[in-house]
Amino acid sequence: MSYLYRLVGIAGLILMGAMASPVQAATVVKVELWDQGAAAQMATNLAYPVDQAAHDKATMGIKTSVDAAKAGVVTFQVSNTSKDTVHEMIVVRLDKPNQVLSYDAKAQTLNEDKIGYIGEVEELNPGKDGTLTKALKAGDYLLICNVAGHFAAGMWTPFTVTQ
Repeated sequence: MSYLYRLVGIAGLILMGAMASPVQAATVVKVELWDQGAAAQMATNLAYPVDQAAHDKATMGIKTSVDAAKAGVVTFQVSNTSKDTVHEMIVVRLDKPNQVLSYDAKAQTLNEDKIGYIGEVEELNPGKDGTLTKALKAGDYLLICNVAGHFAAGMWTPFTVTQ
């Protein structure tokens, strides 16, 4: 009988623990890395923070299912929809909106050690998918592609995390 009481007690503690600490589900953001094909001429003057009218002329970019999420766990489900170009997606936290990021013109990439790097889905071949899950605090972020030339060609999008 003592064994049964202990078993019931343990089951009760497990149930109370589960009720006391609900698990927060991740916000899922679908991300599409797109371009108009390798034959399209890539601009080189569309790095963030360029105005929206100029950014709309980009021949490659990042499209998200939502442009904001609540603070907490966020899962980015990333798809490279290109037919012939490798892309990646990096999450960058901005110290302030419209912040100019450290760009190496010779390498045509951002200096990832100096830009508020949070995490990434590394280079994805055309037609491939990847996932990144991170706990994000409220603030302003950018989703970027840092393959040589792609950021300056307009391959970035703002993303906001709210309270």
